[in-house]
Amino acid sequence: MAEPTTTTTLAFVATGVGLATLVPGIDGNAIVGAFAGAALVALHARDVSMTSRGIYLLISWIVGYLAAPEVAARIDVQATGVAAFLAAAFAIAVTVQVLERIKTIDLTTWLRRGGS
Repeated sequence: MAEPTTTTTLAFVATGVGLATLVPGIDGNAIVGAFAGAALVALHARDVSMTSRGIYLLISWIVGYLAAPEVAARIDVQATGVAAFLAAAFAIAVTVQVLERIKTIDLTTWLRRGGS
């Protein structure tokens, strides 16, 4: 059984997402799609703390919503919800991979070779 605070938090988030879709000028499909993609990322992140998962969710949600029009245009999809889902799902996954690769770069060797 879920903790009462978890259930309450999920109820507030679901209500917030639902109400945000009613605000004029906001793309409801993109908000819901970005939230779904962000939730997938947060649930998939296993080796991180709950705080990190929450931050992943928030960042993915924002990036997914903001990138939805661009992704929709690039992959030629009319539904911004699908584009927002894809953008949110890839945002953190790609960023974490890039950050991990940056940590392993040996700059002294790279600079000695002339950057090639």
